[in-house]
Amino acid sequence: MRKTLAACLVIAGSMTTAVAFAADRETKVDERLDASAETITDMMHASDKGIPHDLLDKARCVVVVPGMKKAGFIFGAKYGRGFAVCRREGGSGWSAPAAMQVEGGSFGFQIGASETDVVVLVMNQGGMKHLLSDKFTLGGDATVAAGPLGRDLSAQTDAMMNAEMLSYSRSRGLFAGISLEGASLAPDGETNRELYGHDTTNREILTGNFKTPAVAMKFERALHRDSAKR
Repeated sequence: MRKTLAACLVIAGSMTTAVAFAADRETKVDERLDASAETITDMMHASDKGIPHDLLDKARCVVVVPGMKKAGFIFGAKYGRGFAVCRREGGSGWSAPAAMQVEGGSFGFQIGASETDVVVLVMNQGGMKHLLSDKFTLGGDATVAAGPLGRDLSAQTDAMMNAEMLSYSRSRGLFAGISLEGASLAPDGETNRELYGHDTTNREILTGNFKTPAVAMKFERALHRDSAKR
């Protein structure tokens, strides 16, 4: 009887998760790009509770995942699709966006679903190397820390500057550093193909001279606008 109940709970959890993530996959590319632009703008402009501008200035790359889904009943899971950009050689602006997908699992007594905007700042060459790989795990392959909030960096970020990546979240209007340990990031080849009209790798996009697609101009403007506020 107990085994049957456990099996039913697993099936119910799987169905809940599958429905939530299927809906996310149906979101159009232009809508995800616009949502990414709004996410970076809101999280940079959140007065003294947002992402410090100094950290964005120092970041080698930025990953934005708008509306990352979390759903589960006993078994939980996280899934999201977003975009990464890296600084061009010489620091002259940002690269064209490369599509990313985030996946991560958890286990514990939980029920319900939530949606969270996530921003990850890649702070050094080591973190960028992971971002350019086929797939990596936060907290495993790459070191990640919950990023500090506010405009006064001072000593609070000294220890965090050793992390390859700093992560932030916004859920229901509240901003916070977030731990993404255990989540994996990988290229989203399907979206890249839709954006650029052919198969390409994230390494080619982030380190090459790809022209930013028209549909991504709002996202590009949001990044340039906030980077200019030094």
